[in-house]
This record gives sequence, C-alpha cells and structure tokens, in this order.
Amino acid sequence: MKTVIVVMLVLVLVALASAGLLMLRRKTDRNDRDARMARALALRVGLSIALFLFILLSWHLGWIKPSGLPLR
Repeated sequence: MKTVIVVMLVLVLVALASAGLLMLRRKTDRNDRDARMARALALRVGLSIALFLFILLSWHLGWIKPSGLPLR
C-alpha cells in the first residue's frame, strides 16, 4: 500500500518537473509549449486528486490506519 502511495507521489513530482522544464524552455512555437505545459499541470492535478481519493478509500476500507503522534 505504501508503495502505491510513494509511486503516485513520485509521478506527481515528475509531472510538476516536466511542466517547469517546459515553462523554462525557449522555443519558437509558444502555443505548442503552452499546451504541453497545461497538459502536464492538468495531469499533476488529476494525479493529486486520485491519490487523495485513494488514501481516503484505503482508510475507509481499513487498508491503512492513522497512527498519530505517540504519547509519552
């Protein structure tokens, strides 16, 4: 379960990094670059929402349990 969550977080970071690189790249065709950057950011938002819903579903089904902070 933790592996799925870590992989999803890495995918979110990869999508964010690709959008950042597209933003910084100087290219003559600005519309193509902007469309690809918007697609990468939309993918990042979709992955983030999917990860959030997956964590909520996992918690509801009992696959993961919140541990909280240990009390002394």
